[in-house]
Amino acid sequence: MRSIYLDHAATSFPKAPGVAEAMTRYLTNVGGNPGRGSYAAATDAEIASFTLREKLCALFGSPDAESSVFTPGATWGLNLVFKGYLKSGDHVLVSSMEHNAVMRPLNQIPGLYIEKVPCDSEGSLVVGDLSTRIRPQTRLVCLTHASNVCGTLLPVEAVGALCRERGIAFVVDASQTAGHVSVDREKWNADAIVVPGHKGLLGPQGIGAVLMLHAFAQLVEPLVAGGTGSRSNMETQPSELPDKFEAGTQNLPGIYGLLAAVAYVTPRMEALQAEAMRLCGALLDGASRLPNTRILGKQGVEGRVSVVALDFPELDNAMVADRLAREFGIATRCGLHCAPSAHRTLGSFPQGAVRFSLGMGNTDEDIVQTLSALETIVTQRHTFAQG
Repeated sequence: MRSIYLDHAATSFPKAPGVAEAMTRYLTNVGGNPGRGSYAAATDAEIASFTLREKLCALFGSPDAESSVFTPGATWGLNLVFKGYLKSGDHVLVSSMEHNAVMRPLNQIPGLYIEKVPCDSEGSLVVGDLSTRIRPQTRLVCLTHASNVCGTLLPVEAVGALCRERGIAFVVDASQTAGHVSVDREKWNADAIVVPGHKGLLGPQGIGAVLMLHAFAQLVEPLVAGGTGSRSNMETQPSELPDKFEAGTQNLPGIYGLLAAVAYVTPRMEALQAEAMRLCGALLDGASRLPNTRILGKQGVEGRVSVVALDFPELDNAMVADRLAREFGIATRCGLHCAPSAHRTLGSFPQGAVRFSLGMGNTDEDIVQTLSALETIVTQRHTFAQG
């Protein structure tokens, strides 16, 4: 049975060409740590780390390279920003489409006032609805760039302009867009953009980045302290960037792998996204013709990324996902997708949905076979019901 991978929103697969080779090269031929020696291997690692930082900044419109720091992933990065910047009594605005990577760390901060700005049934946000909720105590706004449930894009550029005008920090969770569509920290007036390496960038798990405005980074306290290879005479965390946020041994295999991935994705990003959206349109069109199948969020390709969530009101969504995997070899993601508020907004709580997310390597045949499998599953349901 031919396997079809439609879970790129969870993690991309396959990874970009050259990623595995770059990681193997580090593990077998390099092995050194940046800032921990002046020998050749340490210098090689230092150059790779510096080069990746520069390439991420160029790709994501963040000229402040020294305040762009590596993290174990987007969730870690969001924790770094929230817990290092916010304090008791602060008011924070988020959308109703946020992932638990945003909501759970915010809810861990004592005395924080968290307010959700409602989105509509398609997952879209009206900027005016957010502006009316700003208070004197509002210290930060955080938005996902695109919903991990239904793919709807949120108006980050307009919200960023509003936040800059009102003197409020603005953070963007670009987990579903980095490597897929244009992400520009400077253009969006974002104080921080959080990106994972393993999704649209086609890199390995366990490596990501937070790209910050220099002035904002100076206000954020480090989440973790320890050795940095610099200021070793001090027993307090250095204030220099990026060392302030990069205590301990970095994920060097991940850095080498992500560097290879970024080199592959950057010149191909528009073409990769165009192909994914073409296939997304075919999937949406076919799904719209299936009986008793509801498309969550936007019905067409405008204003979204290539993430499609389907709800089957007369079936158990988990059963649909299980049958797709077992009988047809199609990998999807079923459930609430770590975003219960988004499902409440879309009217799919508590049953959740089956999510189909497209990426590099998917083909027209994948879509044809997926739609055929779904037709078989929903048609059999009707046959049984009528019998």
